[in-house]
Amino acid sequence: MSRILLSLFAAAVVASCASRPALQSTQRLTVVSGETALPAPARTDLVSADRLTLVGPLDTISVDVFGVPELTRTIQVDASGRISMPLIGTLDAGGKTSGELAADIEQALAGRFVRDPDVSVNISTSVSQVVTVDGQVVEPGLYPVTNQMTLLRAVASARGLTEFAKQDDVVILRTVNGQKLAGLYNIHAIRRGVYDDPAIFANDVVVVGDSPARRLFRDLVGLAPVLAAPIVAILP
Repeated sequence: MSRILLSLFAAAVVASCASRPALQSTQRLTVVSGETALPAPARTDLVSADRLTLVGPLDTISVDVFGVPELTRTIQVDASGRISMPLIGTLDAGGKTSGELAADIEQALAGRFVRDPDVSVNISTSVSQVVTVDGQVVEPGLYPVTNQMTLLRAVASARGLTEFAKQDDVVILRTVNGQKLAGLYNIHAIRRGVYDDPAIFANDVVVVGDSPARRLFRDLVGLAPVLAAPIVAILP
């Protein structure tokens, strides 16, 4: 029995572990040695470009009508993407920016109810601007998307990768103009600066792949007492 187990184990692992290559500078990455301090970021490095943020179902928005406190309020968008306000009635809010919705409210109030209305709309809390992180992460789920959300930050929001995650098999699913797209990424390569950490947008789905070799290794490690010596494996 022990010979059979040893044969299975030897077929699944390699007797030595390859060392990780040293990090080197490339056209996209400058490596600073430990003797040199990293320079401080410039002001433009500390902010990200604004992304289009839309009002969605079940979001909470604040509507401020200047000079008319009776109409200033906090409103939750209903499941169909609509809001209801006094004097105006029901308005479609879903899929609009804060500025577009404010303009619609001004137009509905102008002339009949308020002279020259000045309306501002802000999204207080958003449940529609989220990314789905699934697969081999510690805590799969829905996570809010900000201007600075990237693939690595999305994975970190999900508490990181599991022991069975396959770092070179990470997919971002996205719909653009009605067309479903999928991008394949390598987290290990991103961490080493081979290419940029891709931006994540609302409604993206991130799926981290599974490594069958790691699962097999874990199962075989459970049989380690039958082996006479430890074996180190190279896992993908």
